[in-house]
Amino acid sequence: MTKKKKKPYFPNNYDAVASCPSEWFIPIPFDDFMNWKIGGYELPSSINCIIREKRMDTGEVTEYVYQTARHGRRKAEQIMNEGVSELTICTEEEVHHLPPHYVPEYDDPLA
Repeated sequence: MTKKKKKPYFPNNYDAVASCPSEWFIPIPFDDFMNWKIGGYELPSSINCIIREKRMDTGEVTEYVYQTARHGRRKAEQIMNEGVSELTICTEEEVHHLPPHYVPEYDDPLA
């Protein structure tokens, strides 16, 4: 029996931010904060995409974070081929919501 590989440490900046004094942070009204962080999200440069999977049969939500587009694409294809989950895919440019059994509309120029 082979041992499962431990996931590598994913670096973050929590210690650096937590150690900063509160005077370094500008106070901001709640509504402005919500518009900035929720309406205008930003992904760190080390992250290519975030995939959130909601299984329709169990209601379980799982989130995957990928540093490369290739790995994110593979995971999205795997989930879509199963056909039991709805996906939300977040990239730097946009957010996509794909229901189960999603077939993208394709306008064939040769047809």
